[in-house]
Amino acid sequence: MAEQKPLQFSYGGQAVIEGVMMRGRYIAAVAARKPNHKQISAELAETSGPCAATVAGNAVLVAGVRIVGPYSGAIETTEVQGGIEVKEIPLNATLYRGRIARWPFVRGLVTLWDSLGLGTRALLWSSDVALSEEEDVDFSMESAAGMGLVVVSLSMGIGLFFVLPAALSAGVREATGMDSRLLADAVEGLIKLSLLVGYIWGIGQMNDVKRLFGYHGAEHKTINAYEAGAELTPETVNTYPIEHPRCGTAFLLTLVVLSVIIHMITGRPSNIFLLLLSRIGLIFPIAGIAYEFIRFTAKHLDNPIVRLITKPNLALQHLTTREPDLSMCEVGIAALEHVLAAERAAQPVAQTAPASVPATDMPVAAAD
Repeated sequence: MAEQKPLQFSYGGQAVIEGVMMRGRYIAAVAARKPNHKQISAELAETSGPCAATVAGNAVLVAGVRIVGPYSGAIETTEVQGGIEVKEIPLNATLYRGRIARWPFVRGLVTLWDSLGLGTRALLWSSDVALSEEEDVDFSMESAAGMGLVVVSLSMGIGLFFVLPAALSAGVREATGMDSRLLADAVEGLIKLSLLVGYIWGIGQMNDVKRLFGYHGAEHKTINAYEAGAELTPETVNTYPIEHPRCGTAFLLTLVVLSVIIHMITGRPSNIFLLLLSRIGLIFPIAGIAYEFIRFTAKHLDNPIVRLITKPNLALQHLTTREPDLSMCEVGIAALEHVLAAERAAQPVAQTAPASVPATDMPVAAAD
């Protein structure tokens, strides 16, 4: 494929089950690779213990990438033999291309909420593909099933990374007789960061998640190569960096750090109930600020101060990505090419300025 000038707007992505989902502005494209029995047998042979079958099955199935643009999404499945199945998901025009997409802080919350539903649909679809199943279940945000999954996932994340640290820090303060509220907030922040890094590191030791993180790396490399105007071949894509400034991992770390700073500024209620309520109530405003921060830093990476600030975000991505093989890069490329086809078909006139809605591989579960 000859080098081409990239369309001037930001793409997003996510690792899914044996595949990649890319999102543009019109569609989201999900590409997933079907395992064969030889792959499953090989994984079983390398896995020991009473749960070997379960672990091995996940190790083969749980991997992939979702990449989305601001208008559409496509789900693509690649069999081991090279066959490709594609499913395209149209994106909500109001959310991704309408006026709300230009409202600072609000656009982040709306986009992140929709991304949770979109990511859930991509994961479930790619899981069906990996298992060779075809279940006609509506997991869109308009359905009860889709809404329920997103609410449960979001509640678990809030409970683990916000409610639990607040409760533990309150317990530490009570047990030690700590007088300083500022110090208690610092303890809470340390617990948050420890839980975030520890959780990511812990799940990263699982064989199935390692493969998932490999597809996450393929997604980043594919977008980096495209944004650099490089030729989209597996060999070329695999030479590009595995980090990306708009990754969902970067968003999560930014969200946690900003929450520590803002909680120190807003104060710490003495009553445990009010403390937990305040932490939950501030999550969404802080998420809106974090989204704008990621947008700003992604646009100003030529600034040495911004590059310095983003170093921790890029460093943490080494826990959520793995070096992909060429077949993973091929899946990422296939998903992106479907998104690009939709984008170019919808835009007869080339854009001259970046669009205002960068996407992330949220949530972690995606970031990224």
